[in-house]
Amino acid sequence: PGFDASATYVLSACVTGNDFADAVQIYTGIQDTLIRIAESDLNALLLKKIDPDVATSVDFRITASLVVDAGTGAPGTSTNPLAYSSQIVTKNVTPYGLPRLDLIGSGITQKIESALGNGVYAGFVKLDATKSFTLSDPDAGTSYGGASKVLSVNGPAITPDATGWYYMTVNTNNMSYDLTAYMIGVVGSATPNGWGAPDSKMDYDAKTGTWYTTITLADGEIKFRKNDDWGWNLGGTLSNLKHNGDNLAVTAGTYAITLTITNDITGSESGYATMVKN
Repeated sequence: PGFDASATYVLSACVTGNDFADAVQIYTGIQDTLIRIAESDLNALLLKKIDPDVATSVDFRITASLVVDAGTGAPGTSTNPLAYSSQIVTKNVTPYGLPRLDLIGSGITQKIESALGNGVYAGFVKLDATKSFTLSDPDAGTSYGGASKVLSVNGPAITPDATGWYYMTVNTNNMSYDLTAYMIGVVGSATPNGWGAPDSKMDYDAKTGTWYTTITLADGEIKFRKNDDWGWNLGGTLSNLKHNGDNLAVTAGTYAITLTITNDITGSESGYATMVKN
């Protein structure tokens, strides 16, 4: 283009046959000769789309795009970048399933995982107050239970305080566990219960790390909050949700809502969402 310009390279992967419609982005950047990534990071990214411990055929490709100026639509401008895609390379991939504890008796198949393999397990779990559960280590063949945050081998079943989503941590080194309510909901004049509790609760997708729901709304406004409490709430715009942000105006209809939380620290929470009207 007459000056030093850098192309943006994207390395993507998808299950063979999906034509990259549901791809995971492994790398995005300007490095064009060598991409370095830790094996553990690559494994974590592939697990977002591929089941663990199962050989799966996966397509890989690199795409490159070059923008040479901010013109008015000519080739190479921001609205019409020069683009190239490499040939697709297909490989059989078996992502390593992280060490895990399975919840037994919770009513649904779910688990918490140890990201570092160090005996500390964590994850979101959906619990029913009428269903007590134990924890099973499928690799060691060990069963855990507990009471009052004290974990024990072959201990009593754990009963949650209420039905809903929790963030659970388990430490098999010091034999402790914790259940913290983590119930994300939609609240507002457009929701069935208005601005009062209980909020319309969302579910969690562990593969994508997103909260989702399908809800019928009236003309009005909505926000997102945690545990029916205003201490943690998100508003603003769908692309830029933040703590105590403005109410989101909506029109009547049934919506599929997906929420991604980028920071969950109370007081500085942030994220973004999509709303698709059915």
